[in-house]
Amino acid sequence: MKTLIIVDVQNDFLPGGSLAVPKGDAIISVINSMIPKYDLVIATRDYHPHDHKSFASQHKNRKPGDTVMLNGIKQILWPDHCIQNTFGSEIVKALNSRDIDHIIYKGTNKEIDSYSAFFDNNHQSATGLHEYLQKKKIQNIDIVGLATDYCVKYTVLDALKLGYKVRVITSACRGIDLTPGDIKKSLEEMKAKGAIII
Repeated sequence: MKTLIIVDVQNDFLPGGSLAVPKGDAIISVINSMIPKYDLVIATRDYHPHDHKSFASQHKNRKPGDTVMLNGIKQILWPDHCIQNTFGSEIVKALNSRDIDHIIYKGTNKEIDSYSAFFDNNHQSATGLHEYLQKKKIQNIDIVGLATDYCVKYTVLDALKLGYKVRVITSACRGIDLTPGDIKKSLEEMKAKGAIII
């Protein structure tokens, strides 16, 4: 079964959103053209409580881009984004969402972030995506979305660790490049771990 995972194509990650990915909107038409070619389409949604500890607003004298320790691991602080039940957390209307078969919610625990569509950043709790794919007997997945150097990368790395064959379609991904070169490094890392970069 040909399977596509669309990572975090949400309003807050598009131009004008609180954590806008540069040219994030450029991938929507590309993804829409891809969707009909797949038997199974899964989307993910960052879905944070309003007081999520990855938000710079939750830390005294901290700003987005700063790094803190959160639950024993390094955490980059972000602007408030994709807060539950807000417009920013919704999947972009221009995305052909009527053909999405399943949605995975992540980042719902305020104590820890969840870049990957499979696990939180500490790999202590799962989102249910792996079980869902196993039930459907999926072995090969294509991954697209936002942002290449964070949620796409960690979803890809976890998928590879779990034994999936993974392709990343770069024309349907955009990254943040918080430090210039992050996107390039992320693609190299995914490739080194076994992903096919297209």
